[in-house]
Amino acid sequence: MDTYRKRPIRHPLFYLSIIGLVAVILLFMWNIWIGLSLAVVMVAGLIYAWKVEKTSYETIEKYIESLSYRMKKVGEEALLEMPIGILLINDKFMIEWANPFMLNILNVDSLLGEELFSLSDDLRHLTKPDDKHELIVSIGDRKYQVIYKQTERLLYFFDVTDKVEIETQYYADRTVIAILFIDNYDEITKGMDDQTKSLTNTLVTSIVNKWSARYGIYSRRIASDRFLAILNESILGELEKGKFAILDDIRENTSQKSLSLTLSIGVGAGSSSLIKLGELAQSSLDLVLGRGGDQVAIKQPNGKVRFYGGKTNPVEKRTRVRARVISHALQDLIQESDHVFIMGHKNPDMDSIGASMGVRKMVEKSKVKGHIIVNFNELNGSVNRLMKEIEKVPEIYENFISPEDALGKITEKSLLVVVDTHKPSLVIDEHLLTRCEKVVIIDHHRRGEDFISNPTLVYMEPYASSTCELVTELLEYQPETNKLSNLESTALLSGIIVDTKSFTLRTGARTFEAASYLRTHGADTILVQRLLKEDVSTYIERSKIIQTVEFIHPGIAIAHGEDNRFYDTVLIAQTADILLSMKDVSASFVIAHRPDGLIGISSRSLGEINVQLIMEKLGGGGHLTNAACQMEVETISEALQLLKKAIIETYEGSNK
Repeated sequence: MDTYRKRPIRHPLFYLSIIGLVAVILLFMWNIWIGLSLAVVMVAGLIYAWKVEKTSYETIEKYIESLSYRMKKVGEEALLEMPIGILLINDKFMIEWANPFMLNILNVDSLLGEELFSLSDDLRHLTKPDDKHELIVSIGDRKYQVIYKQTERLLYFFDVTDKVEIETQYYADRTVIAILFIDNYDEITKGMDDQTKSLTNTLVTSIVNKWSARYGIYSRRIASDRFLAILNESILGELEKGKFAILDDIRENTSQKSLSLTLSIGVGAGSSSLIKLGELAQSSLDLVLGRGGDQVAIKQPNGKVRFYGGKTNPVEKRTRVRARVISHALQDLIQESDHVFIMGHKNPDMDSIGASMGVRKMVEKSKVKGHIIVNFNELNGSVNRLMKEIEKVPEIYENFISPEDALGKITEKSLLVVVDTHKPSLVIDEHLLTRCEKVVIIDHHRRGEDFISNPTLVYMEPYASSTCELVTELLEYQPETNKLSNLESTALLSGIIVDTKSFTLRTGARTFEAASYLRTHGADTILVQRLLKEDVSTYIERSKIIQTVEFIHPGIAIAHGEDNRFYDTVLIAQTADILLSMKDVSASFVIAHRPDGLIGISSRSLGEINVQLIMEKLGGGGHLTNAACQMEVETISEALQLLKKAIIETYEGSNK
């Protein structure tokens, strides 16, 4: 308004009047008549100009008064009549004033003196310093966007019910693509006659079609072992609530026919691009198969993955074709390299060291230089005893190097083989992953979200007892020259024995075949027993931990170490094994402080409870019967509460 009230024309008129006066005086001095004539004309012109300026100013003033009145009227109308709720509150969040629309929303005559949070408890979020001063709350059956002006203690309520409903409907109707894969179809149907195979196909198709019809899903069989399903986000939500019951339906119905088929499902969601959804679905399926199958993985474009199922142990495959193909592919990669570096996980165990020695033997067979990377400060227990045996054989021991030495030897043609882990955060030195262009992964753990990026070759078989078993199979397809030494065979057998708890857990026919192969190559079972022996102090420490055991549910036992002590990671794992061997224990969990400052949890199961899912909720992973995690919390008590919560969530979820 002040802009309109300015009178900029007055200043030029003032200067023009002064100039005219000076000119008239000068003309009077030169010629009185000309000066007089000009004075008359000039006075008349100035009078007219000043009058026009005054008239214009008065007109603008009247316009401003009219505009101000209208604006005030509009403000009053907006405040009182517009469909926007307005509240004024005091510093104690008590309502001091509400406009008529707000009263109409709540169907009350007055809100004066009422507490703000009585309208909706969600409004408390607006008053927190760190939170946003804008959110959507429900009042009655309507949704309102609330904007809080903290300085004025003023709240605006905008009805966004229709917008929220449209947005909800949009997300609910978004397309989702799923790929259903029958895990062991080829193995089951391999020896069937045509009639039996046809009946099996009809049974599986019937189960999938009933499931699709029940939820309104479009599904089609696109291969003998594969279905394509099209659904939307709302249907996906229903399936998640039911924990994808089709997994149980397939398993139970086929087991009644002595078929024991299981289903894996990869789901792509969260994108409007059909191409992207297809890629996400295939990626999810690859992830599920890498974890052993009989599960569902739902992947979003941001990389987040949700898992369901995984209640059964992975089924051992009956073909060696994949092992032979991987063995030959790895041999080609080795021969193309100038140096091969083999690296396991931090705080290596017998499986990690044994597998590393086996891979180094493959490298030696190809007449390429191979190095095993270890952190000599992390070796302990049985691994230490194994290393002392290796020191007696210089031609093997000289190939063990530190991560620092490895970084200095790496070239563009170097190959890095990672064994017994696939998580970059768990390898001995993560920098080596970025330094080597070619990376091979050999692992027996179920695949997790955290995965080494862009590996050249991946050999992950969750059904295998150990990485040593996988490496032994690969060695069987290598040239017969330069056979395994007694010590190398013993190291590989030690890894198998440790991970199978002396052939009692996760042991299949292939495990015994691998052990037999190693025995024929001189594996010393007496040396294995000597390596795995423990001292009395370790036994006593384990016993003290076991004394703290408590059962939070029938069959689920938890024990923990002391808060002011650090425990070896192998000791924690061994304690969980011992606890599992006791009567009435189906799953065991041991919590203790680790030397690296973290709190570690080792978990074991007989198969009834999936400890892998529990550990994944806490940031870890592993197998259905053998898993672990590391937590960045201060006390055992905190870790215990988080573990109990994860167990309850997983246990309740698996029984819904």
